[in-house]
Amino acid sequence: MAGRSPAELQGLLHDLLAARSLAGGMPGHPAPPSRRGPRRSEVVTYRVRVDLQGTKPPLWRRIELASDLFLDQVHDVIQIAFGWTDSHLHGFGSGPGFYGAQTERYLCPFDVAEGETGVPEGEVRLDEVLTDPADKLYYTYDYGDDWQHVIALEAVLPRTATSRRAACTAGRRPGPAEDCGGVHAHELIEVAADPGNPDHADAVLDLAAMYGDVGISSMARTAFSLDAINGALLAWDAVGTDAAPASSGLPGPLGELVSDMRTASERRLLLSLIDAAGLDQPVLVDAATAERMVRPYSWLLDRVGSDGIRLTQAGYLPPVHVAAASAELGLADEWIGTGNREHQTVPVLVLRETAQRFGLLRKHSGMLLLTACGRAVRADPAALWWHLAERMPPGSRDRCEQQAGLLLLILVAADATDDLSVTIARFLTASAWMLADGRPLTGGAAARAAWDTKAVLQRIGAFAPARPGCYDSDEPTKAGVTFARAALRAWPASGGGRASAR
Repeated sequence: MAGRSPAELQGLLHDLLAARSLAGGMPGHPAPPSRRGPRRSEVVTYRVRVDLQGTKPPLWRRIELASDLFLDQVHDVIQIAFGWTDSHLHGFGSGPGFYGAQTERYLCPFDVAEGETGVPEGEVRLDEVLTDPADKLYYTYDYGDDWQHVIALEAVLPRTATSRRAACTAGRRPGPAEDCGGVHAHELIEVAADPGNPDHADAVLDLAAMYGDVGISSMARTAFSLDAINGALLAWDAVGTDAAPASSGLPGPLGELVSDMRTASERRLLLSLIDAAGLDQPVLVDAATAERMVRPYSWLLDRVGSDGIRLTQAGYLPPVHVAAASAELGLADEWIGTGNREHQTVPVLVLRETAQRFGLLRKHSGMLLLTACGRAVRADPAALWWHLAERMPPGSRDRCEQQAGLLLLILVAADATDDLSVTIARFLTASAWMLADGRPLTGGAAARAAWDTKAVLQRIGAFAPARPGCYDSDEPTKAGVTFARAALRAWPASGGGRASAR
């Protein structure tokens, strides 16, 4: 997997050609005169009203912003205030409107990389483009649906000791659904969702003609809630508003993962999850918990024993050992079949293969043997527990799989596993991963990338038992949260090898 994210792939050709046509041409057309002024010597509070153009009655938010915010940070705030998901391209403009030859454009990172004419948004401060009440700035999100926002400066207020970097004070109407087709479609959805509206029936028919069998309920609008918006803004501000990646204090792979986030909002969300994972807290595991969690691996080490196990000609465990693992470790309920052929009994296969990846077992001359490390921890459950934690995610040469496993550990340690695969896909997308054929990453693809890590966590009881009829569970146990935290703490600053977190 390599390449660009869905936000960069979904309809980009159509979106970018449309935007360039309206803006006056392809990349490289002459830049308009600069409309930026000097920055204020003292930080003040800007009270702005952000209106979504074309909505009737107007859909708007009133927001108080620190005047020294950069535009990439203002982008974050608008995304939160309107309930957008930051899944598309965006840009700012200062001039007669968002599009036009006289408008100075402030570009998102993708447009900068594409050579568009304009100034990187992370280099422009809000007080450079808004100075006096009635000044306006334009913001467009999703060049396909073309959500155009007008940011009007209403008042310049002094800062106080309690002033926040960003706070929403008022607003009207729910935020539109992503990818619904733009303002016209959004207005139809609003009418169709209101049976008391006299145009309700016509709107339902119009939407059916536009979208077929897609139900109105699937076009998720974001209810307007000051508490929800300000809670999200408070969390955003808590992890820092510096546009640069705040990863200098994190171990190598964690810092690299944060730095790979191509949008400021995803970077800050990831940092907030890492903070919630409590990596600064000590990791304590009692002997009974350690023994219970590592039992599948200690069982396998004991089974291999000092003499080793002669493998089949194809390199698998013989049926007698596979059947014993299925029966004695309770794996028969997890997998269909007779449970005596390793290549057809995935739980046993994964157990043996991950034991090799963790350096506990090795193959030699057709034998499965204990390594020196395997012999050392075989009778010491606590040592084996730490050995496993310090080598998570399981070794892989695929960087996407490594990052997916790392993300899974972060989500488990933070006990934030709702929509687990979708969340991992979201972060991998923000790191510019996509499928080999160019299609956007899906939750299923993300789940496959994190599969080895999830399989180990399942095997040691890091997740609650699956519900009847389900293969696995996404609900972490208390012991699973502790194990994931230990695994994350074990990443060394160099990014190579492991260091004990005891």
